[in-house]
Amino acid sequence: MVITVGRQYGSGGREIGTMLAKQLGIAYYDDMLLKEAAEESGLCEELFRSFDERPKSFLYSIAMDPYSFSMNTIKKLADKGPCVLIGRCADYALKDRDDVINLFITAPLENRIKRVAARNGISENEAKDRIKKTDKSRASYYNYYSAKDWGDAKSYDLCIDSSLLGIDGTVELLKDLIRIKGIK
Repeated sequence: MVITVGRQYGSGGREIGTMLAKQLGIAYYDDMLLKEAAEESGLCEELFRSFDERPKSFLYSIAMDPYSFSMNTIKKLADKGPCVLIGRCADYALKDRDDVINLFITAPLENRIKRVAARNGISENEAKDRIKKTDKSRASYYNYYSAKDWGDAKSYDLCIDSSLLGIDGTVELLKDLIRIKGIK
């Protein structure tokens, strides 16, 4: 079982993914952990070796297409066993697998502003600006690399507003979904 989580900034998606992984007893990977996992798994070394006589090609490929590096890492992590993957177009990277549930977590802007302001100790205006910039960046990245629309329900198995049930309630709902779907 692999669960991918796309999310609006400030929706609690990362927290939901972390709690879900912990309660299910499975691995959890976000952008920082993906980088660490790639290094620990030897993927970085493997890529360097494969380009060892053509370092310019390797550096160019990483600079011009960082997604291919992330995509390979995501596939390797999913092959290792059950996990929750946050962001990085993981749903698209794993599109050919049938043991994946692709989620998108959203929340009303007002809720996200309050959450981001409180979490970061910033004003609501600063939080709103940060949300807009982060969401725009996430959408651009996702739309470019997946050729799908970030946040569009057609791009995911389930989209959920985390403000309806709160973080804990959303996690419980997702655990029920996994149980009902019967993914091991």
